[in-house]
Amino acid sequence: MSLWREDSADYLIHTTQLKKFYLGLTLAILSSGFIGASFIIKKKALIRLQKYGGLRAGAGGFGYLKELIWWAGLLSMGIGEATNFAAYTLAPVTLVTPLGVLSVLVSEILASNYLNENLNLLGKIGCLLSILGSTVIVLHAPKQEQIETMDDFLFKLQDPSFIIYLGFIIIGCLSVVFYFGPMSGKRNVIIYILLCSSIGSLTVMSCKGLGIAIKETMNGKSEMGNGLTWILLFLLILCIMIQMNYLNKSLDLFNTSIVTPIYYVFFTTFVLTASAILFKEWESMKTEDIVGCFCGFFTIIIAIFLLNAFKDLDITYTDVQKIFRPKWESSSNYNLRWNNFLDDSQNRFDSEHNYSSSITRSM
Repeated sequence: MSLWREDSADYLIHTTQLKKFYLGLTLAILSSGFIGASFIIKKKALIRLQKYGGLRAGAGGFGYLKELIWWAGLLSMGIGEATNFAAYTLAPVTLVTPLGVLSVLVSEILASNYLNENLNLLGKIGCLLSILGSTVIVLHAPKQEQIETMDDFLFKLQDPSFIIYLGFIIIGCLSVVFYFGPMSGKRNVIIYILLCSSIGSLTVMSCKGLGIAIKETMNGKSEMGNGLTWILLFLLILCIMIQMNYLNKSLDLFNTSIVTPIYYVFFTTFVLTASAILFKEWESMKTEDIVGCFCGFFTIIIAIFLLNAFKDLDITYTDVQKIFRPKWESSSNYNLRWNNFLDDSQNRFDSEHNYSSSITRSM
């Protein structure tokens, strides 16, 4: 490990980068809280709209725009996205994006309290694993940026690999909007979430570019006259509008506890792919840090699987305790239940026999 004198330029640069890293980390965590809460608030508005017979968002309706609760959810998401935007300007994409799992954690906890959705023991274990996975990613994520100027960003945008990625995203989204969405969007939760996630990767890249433009402007080099800045702003607004529209449809058609985690997995995968192609943050990371980030991400995916795959099962800590009981106790309990079953069956048979006998005598 390299050591620097406290008055050296390298030490000051390193200290500044660490401050930006931890500030970005804090903002990413706050962002997850606001975004996770916004899912629940908007879902409450959609449920209220459905209760009073309004045209559902899944059927193409926009009645939720008249609900104050929905606007409160939108405000919460706006604050979360603004905080997230600030986090992207300070910390690497590889760190900020996976921490979005905390929004899933917040959403699951609030859904169990305010939407009466079940959160069993496996779901609670999933919440714990999501925190552990996020911690692993924080420990291994890159601590410094790879792109500092708009000139660097423009050069990266011209990379043929990113242009190919952008072409795939555009073709895929148009296919969902005009073909797969009308045909299967109401039956398959993946369809609209796939569109939101892929568009979301472009949203993040736009946020990152705008963040660089703002930083350069604040440092004295104005980027307000740069055409790329305004293109990124337009792209950001357009992508957010598309995401909001189709995310509302998903929330209206499917359970929140299904939409939120699946959206997280696809969104994170698309963003990390776009980041690897555009920013190439992985090139500066050590092998153990790359492995650590992947392990943290897969831990989070397992956590999300536990949160949802067994959601309808009523599993409690008492059920787990029964596994560790001695065999003889389990066997005696089984025999007791079996004897009770036989006694009940015999009593029903006797009552039926006595009833038929009384009928015969009365005849």
